[in-house]
Amino acid sequence: MKHLSLTENHLFGKAYSNGSRFCGRYICVFVLKDKAAYRLMRANPEKKYLNRVGLTVSKKIGGAVVRSRARRVIRAALDTVEPTLRTGFIIVISAREGIADKKSTDIARELKYAFSKLGMLAETKMS
Repeated sequence: MKHLSLTENHLFGKAYSNGSRFCGRYICVFVLKDKAAYRLMRANPEKKYLNRVGLTVSKKIGGAVVRSRARRVIRAALDTVEPTLRTGFIIVISAREGIADKKSTDIARELKYAFSKLGMLAETKMS
């Protein structure tokens, strides 16, 4: 499932202050129900709800190369976990200092655990 990128600062602030939070070893995940989800669903050609995702990696993590690698690793991990997520939410993922040398499988494992704790995993349908 495709997601939209968060670019507006006020949405990051709302997720930080009002959203549910899980802080793990390598990442912190903030989840907030998206008030504009219906409007975005109507504008989507597939008429499906989408998640809006924002990534933050601070300078504490390292230089520009390290921060870019951290963002790539988080995106790769999110791509593996995303098909199992509920939709219609604002998700902010913030990197922590231990992420610099981790692989996407480690981050995917932590993301899956974080989303399960936050109640974001969709119910699997029995066929």
